[in-house]
Amino acid sequence: MIHEYVSKYIKLYEDKKIKLNNERIMLIKLLKSTIFPKIESGELYFDDVQINQCVKFIERWFFELKEFQKFLIAFIFLKEKNGHAYYDEFLIMMGRGAGKNGFISGLSHYLSSELHGIDNYDVSIVANNEKQAKTSFFEIYNIIDRNEVLQRAFRFTKTEIESRGTKSIIRYQTSNANTKDGGREGAIIFDEIHRYENSQMVDTMTQGLGKVKHPRTFYIGTDGTLRDGYLDTMKRIAINVLEGQAPDSRLFPFICKLNDEKEVFDESNWSMSNPMFEMELSDYAETLLRRIRTEFRKFDYDSTSRSEFMTKRMNLPEEDFDKIVAKWEDIKAANRPMPLLNNRTAIVGIDYANTTDFASVGFMFKVDNDIVWYQHSFARREVIEKVSFGPDMDDWEKKGFLTIIDEPTIEPHLLADWVHDTALKYNIRVHKIMTDRFRYDLIKLGFDKYNLTEKIERLLSTESVYAQVSPRVELMFNNRQIIFGDDEMMPWYTNNVLVRIKKDGNKTYEKKDPVRRKTDGFHAMIAALFRVDEVSNRDVKKDMDWMEQMLGM
Repeated sequence: MIHEYVSKYIKLYEDKKIKLNNERIMLIKLLKSTIFPKIESGELYFDDVQINQCVKFIERWFFELKEFQKFLIAFIFLKEKNGHAYYDEFLIMMGRGAGKNGFISGLSHYLSSELHGIDNYDVSIVANNEKQAKTSFFEIYNIIDRNEVLQRAFRFTKTEIESRGTKSIIRYQTSNANTKDGGREGAIIFDEIHRYENSQMVDTMTQGLGKVKHPRTFYIGTDGTLRDGYLDTMKRIAINVLEGQAPDSRLFPFICKLNDEKEVFDESNWSMSNPMFEMELSDYAETLLRRIRTEFRKFDYDSTSRSEFMTKRMNLPEEDFDKIVAKWEDIKAANRPMPLLNNRTAIVGIDYANTTDFASVGFMFKVDNDIVWYQHSFARREVIEKVSFGPDMDDWEKKGFLTIIDEPTIEPHLLADWVHDTALKYNIRVHKIMTDRFRYDLIKLGFDKYNLTEKIERLLSTESVYAQVSPRVELMFNNRQIIFGDDEMMPWYTNNVLVRIKKDGNKTYEKKDPVRRKTDGFHAMIAALFRVDEVSNRDVKKDMDWMEQMLGM
């Protein structure tokens, strides 16, 4: 039988008593087409005892559950006929204030208890920082501290909470994959997953799962502005599941968000991102709603407030367009096939600001109405090993976007060699080599052996360059007239750029994070863009004379 908490929630939607976003509508359709038939045939069943005990436990010690929370709990205890839990992964995404941490607290406490009845079913609550990781842990701690009944069932310190009956332990942990190893957890809850830049922490922490029966992993949070991080990967997997393209998946995706930014202007739509606003409002929901209304009043007056509101409250990421180069989808659109580079004339752009960190060099071409940027980067291994950048730099080296060096500095001849070798390979004619003033003398040394120093132009004023090229940057991304080919580094570089608007209205390009967010490839592109229009008016004969000289003809 379909559990009453499930059928009731679906009926609320079908009777139009609650509004659901597209992802939850897709979930209901998926359940009806694939899961419910298996329940009817006896392949799957809802463990009514566990579901009802869990609901009663949370409502007795924590708070009264909403219908969507009971709906979720039912699927946590959906089982196969052999008794194994059917779903072992849960992606739960909701707007800020939807009670995610309270749900984590009640669920974690129950799973470690004698009512759940599994010995050594340890629960780890993992977050990006210690303060967030402690939130649910100390909610459980304080509830035990206030109740003598719970104190007889649990030992509790400020680092561990242990069930006396099952020896299950609840711990909080921070997401530092370099210092953590997978344990013997029964459940791992990853909180605020929008902050995870890659899967490293998740992979490390989940290695120990499977040693205790009914292992479960929960990914919980609200969306964020970090793109191509771990959350984006999980969202792609979730959509694949919801579309029925992964019939063997054991991921339960419960995603609450607006479908479109225009829906934000109708307050009745807010429950699509925050199901706390479904049906009758609790005192908590009433207070929260007043707060969100206050925030919404600032919506049209401050682009930063708008971006924060849409991303955190409505779970629909909207970047502050005054602070980014372009929308993420427009940046990623540059990853389209490159035209043939052979026999073309190019501007070379170089960013060589830091010889002990990263450096980037590339060719820029004009092809019809498009700008084509073909770059290569260099990075020191020591830096890569010390700093967690997020992307897999070793993988990028294998794909040819990057060269990792073991020397103490990135020597200028490396950039010159790459330009020389690539120009020979594709018979590219170099019109000019653009670089900033800081490493001009070193760059000259690198290109001297190829008789290219006369083609080097030093950019004297970075801010003047920004002022002149920034309108071009906006147009080429917004109109999708920039091509990166299959280069995965350039979207990363570009998305790492923080745009600042000065008092005179001109833009400057900085780093969102001075350590982990590298922008070298973007700045090399900007240097080349400053002179790219000269390519179409090139002196072909002079370029061919240079090529013949370089080849020794």
